[in-house]
Amino acid sequence: MRQIDLVYRTMFAELVQRSLDAQFQADFPLEGRFVTVPVKGKNYWYFDLPTPHGDKRRYVGPHSDAEITARVNAHKKIKDELRERRRMVSTLLRTAGLSGPDAFVGDITKALADAGLFRPRAVLIGSVAFSCYAGLLGVRLPSTAMQTGDADFAQDFAISAEVGDSLPPILEILQSVDPAFRAVPHQADKAKVVAFQNGRGYRVEFLTGNRGSDEYTGKPSPMPALGGASAENLRFLDFLIYEPVRTVLLHREGVSVNVPAPERYAVHKLIVASRRLTDALGRAKRDKDLLQASLLCEALRETRQSNILADAYQEAWERGPSWQEAIISGLAMMPDNGKGALAAAMGISMDELGKG
Repeated sequence: MRQIDLVYRTMFAELVQRSLDAQFQADFPLEGRFVTVPVKGKNYWYFDLPTPHGDKRRYVGPHSDAEITARVNAHKKIKDELRERRRMVSTLLRTAGLSGPDAFVGDITKALADAGLFRPRAVLIGSVAFSCYAGLLGVRLPSTAMQTGDADFAQDFAISAEVGDSLPPILEILQSVDPAFRAVPHQADKAKVVAFQNGRGYRVEFLTGNRGSDEYTGKPSPMPALGGASAENLRFLDFLIYEPVRTVLLHREGVSVNVPAPERYAVHKLIVASRRLTDALGRAKRDKDLLQASLLCEALRETRQSNILADAYQEAWERGPSWQEAIISGLAMMPDNGKGALAAAMGISMDELGKG
């Protein structure tokens, strides 16, 4: 696996910061002001924007987040260097050989980002998120592992319930990109919507963790921060979206997004691969899961980050028998290159993986 030249790794890191700065300025106009609000014993940043009907308050993030607090303090100094960021994106795509999403997926993600989706700590997941890892890790990843027919976003239920802020209606945001988008009622509760689909069958779906119990499986959870949308409860998702990382989607001038930590993404894909259906579509998704898990395990070893991969694997293993069963099943199907990288991270042989 080839690493990307240092000059392009540096450029990607700078683009991440510039995109976050620009998104921050778009979310928080200069005429507003930041305020500190205590919630359950912790301080959080909120932003008050004057309107003819009084101040409109938006959630910003934890006061303890040094990056956010620094941007609050430097708010009036932030400049949106749009043309330069577009040049950087073009260079990273055409010269460095990194991959971006197709234009439609990029426009969907940008529209949601501009509406504030990632401010209350929503997370881009799935293959669109995977496309961000090449720049984040500084390695070349094959574009075949990034192909996708949908876009998935996740948010922790407690965060959505507690931030006291919400997006505009999700359907209106999506229809600003494609008027053919429509809401898809949930099978178990027709009054709730977790997915939206356009005329070509492209699907945008919202997910959340299972809140520690199987009783929520197959049922939608209302998500107050998601502009009227609910979210599908999925097992193992809480592991995936814990402590996400900020990065940039290489689309237009760069879209600031949150994605799962790459080591958690790798282990999670290993787990969910074992739970795919056995029809043709299920097998194709399973193969992509295993390919992405293997590539990230290799990338983490190549970039000397085996320790965080080992920690994520061990955390998942220690969650109990059902997790261990899924891991063992995934390992049995995992390509040897990825399995070898994971074994090396754990300091054991391939034969010892999945044995405690």
